[in-house]
Amino acid sequence: MRLNIMAFSLTVGVLWSGAIFLVGLANLFWPPYGRVFLELAASIYPGYHADPGFGSVVVGTLYGLLDGLIGGAVFGWLYNFLAGRFPQKRA
Repeated sequence: MRLNIMAFSLTVGVLWSGAIFLVGLANLFWPPYGRVFLELAASIYPGYHADPGFGSVVVGTLYGLLDGLIGGAVFGWLYNFLAGRFPQKRA
C-alpha cells in the first residue's frame, strides 16, 4: 500500500497547526495553560514567541502548518520508498 503524499502531508499539517492553534488560543484565556508546550514550539520555530497574544497564536499556527506539511511529506515519501523496497508477503 502506498500513501498519497499530498493528502498525508496536508493531514499532518492541519492536525499539527490545529494543536498549536488550540493550545495557543486556550493560553490566551488561561495563561498558564500549555505554557511549556508553547515554549517548546518557540524554541524550535525562529521568530515565534510563546507570549500570550493573538499575533503569536497566528505565527505559531503558520509555523505548525509549514512544519507539518514538510514533515508529513518527508514521512510519506520515506514510507513509500521503504514499502517499495520491502514488498508485503501474501499468505
